Amino acid sequence: MTSTSPTSDGTRVRHLIATTGVSKRFGSVQALDDVTVELTATATGLLGANGAGKSTLMKAVLGLVRPDEGTVEVLGIDAVRHPGEVRRRLGYMPERDCLPLEMTARDLVVHMAELRGLPRRAAVLRASEVLFQVGLEEERSRLIGTFSTGMKQRTKLAQALVHSPELVVLDEPTNGLDPSGREEMLSLVRRLSSDLGIAVLLSSHVLEDVTRTCDAVVVLRDGRLVTAGRIDEMEGLTDQGLLVRVVGDVPSFRAYLDARGLTVEARDEVLIVTGAAEGEMLDAVRDGAADSGVGLRELRPAGPTLEDALVDALE
Repeated sequence: MTSTSPTSDGTRVRHLIATTGVSKRFGSVQALDDVTVELTATATGLLGANGAGKSTLMKAVLGLVRPDEGTVEVLGIDAVRHPGEVRRRLGYMPERDCLPLEMTARDLVVHMAELRGLPRRAAVLRASEVLFQVGLEEERSRLIGTFSTGMKQRTKLAQALVHSPELVVLDEPTNGLDPSGREEMLSLVRRLSSDLGIAVLLSSHVLEDVTRTCDAVVVLRDGRLVTAGRIDEMEGLTDQGLLVRVVGDVPSFRAYLDARGLTVEARDEVLIVTGAAEGEMLDAVRDGAADSGVGLRELRPAGPTLEDALVDALE
């Protein structure tokens, strides 16, 4: 049974993960310190520097680490008391390169599917599906030892998905990738929650990876919870307008926006544009820049960014 809690309007929100007072110490190191957090978004980023406690929290979610104190509930299941049941319903993509280099991608993913309880025929069919989804259908018969870093990362993702998990835990999925490989991986991760209906917990120390793929964020520092919440609520995007910085014929550009019915306020060297939905304002800025021949130097939400919110929280 999946855990839920009531909201202010009486509806109930599904908890994918809920921790209460979780603490874990390894010798003299306090890896987690009284962490209480509820994850309800379909894609949540776990942010923090190395040593912040991200790996320990993920291991607790996977039932691989028993907290010294507190409780961990995953998909309504106590991860301490029933770790096997939790792992049956989860997928895990590790950060470290731990693939058997002498196997083909197909053989590995089929093997992992069988370990997850799929009959041989179903395992073969499912492996073919997920290798296609991650873009490895043409390389499925190659030895993993001949793969690039990006292909190895996609193989790790495929084995995490082969048993159709409800929630997949991704540990630094863009680690070691070049720019094109990183773009491909971020697109794949976003598709998991947006198109395939698989909830995502993504661990990263790169803020952009989280903002590109996730709806919510949890930030850890020195084992403690710093902040948690939905990204759109932390940023305050559309209600505060757009911040626009241009060079060139600024009066003509501003006149164009005025003619479109937008409100334009000059603040120092930038313009704050309000008065319409975000998409309409973006279209007007684009068209106005082209019409007046100005150079667009900066365009972003006028409200605080997620980075601003995190800096404030960390201070």
